[in-house]
Amino acid sequence: MPLFRRWIVRLLACGAAGALALGLGGCRGSNPATAAETSQPTATQPTPLPGAGKPPVTIGDKNYTEQFILGELYYEALEAEGFSVQLNKNIGAPAVTMQALQTGQLDMYPEYLNIWNSSIAGYSRNFTTLSSAYAAAQTYAATHGLTLLNPTQFSDTDAIGVTVSYAAQNRLRTIGDLRKVAPTLTLGAPPQFQQDPLPQLEQAYGFQPAAFKTLEIGQQYEALDHDAVQAAGVMTTDGELTTGNYTLLTDPLKVFGVGNVVPVVSSQTLTTEGPAFAATINRVSALLTLPVIRELNAEVDISGQDPGAVAKQFLTDHGVVPATSS
Repeated sequence: MPLFRRWIVRLLACGAAGALALGLGGCRGSNPATAAETSQPTATQPTPLPGAGKPPVTIGDKNYTEQFILGELYYEALEAEGFSVQLNKNIGAPAVTMQALQTGQLDMYPEYLNIWNSSIAGYSRNFTTLSSAYAAAQTYAATHGLTLLNPTQFSDTDAIGVTVSYAAQNRLRTIGDLRKVAPTLTLGAPPQFQQDPLPQLEQAYGFQPAAFKTLEIGQQYEALDHDAVQAAGVMTTDGELTTGNYTLLTDPLKVFGVGNVVPVVSSQTLTTEGPAFAATINRVSALLTLPVIRELNAEVDISGQDPGAVAKQFLTDHGVVPATSS
């Protein structure tokens, strides 16, 4: 709010004594030039933040590292804009989440397009482009009183990873190249990978590994390092990929689909909170490239930092939240 001047309230009576005391020749309003010279500016009024006075909102995330980081990023950015925000760090299964959105217990959460389209919207087709996946997802959302905000730049899907040295030795670039090493290949992954998506990969790319080794989530990279497996089912945003020791085989047929994150928001919440709410969330999403989210995941999973501290530092570095004085 710009600085402004305010006239002193007009005197109810203009007696001689009052005029002398104020150093004026008559009533204050009777001589504007003189009154203007004697009026004093008020203190600067702070500009209210866009979210000030808006109803409280609850945002949520799922119960693992990347989602913790996403939840904290959106939470910190909204708070910095004056919104009253509560963060639910474990929103539960899709059916529970959808019910919470429709009943107003939850206002927003980040979801992956491939999960939304398959598990929530129930589409059976495999989307191969961001635009087609987003359009279909938005159509379903709109019919259920929801809106999808702008997708992130990164896509988080399943992937097949190998060591850089193994890829170089065998000239591996795509998943289809695994046909060359299939007779001696042991593929390791969490057990669910063997049911989905491994059969789809084998059919699409025409390869079948000689053996499958069940690994707990998080063991894949250690197994690759020790040659217990030669290829592993991983995720495209894993923090371990920042080390430079591993490479992901490309998926030109998009068997793994499109996994960009879309903030899912109740349409009623968008109306109630105003345009700054969506603009703030979209600003954060625009910063989240694949290298960025890998690095943020690495800071938590490898360096052991707190997701909230990692998120706040990132937003501070990018001018989304103000720096705190030390």
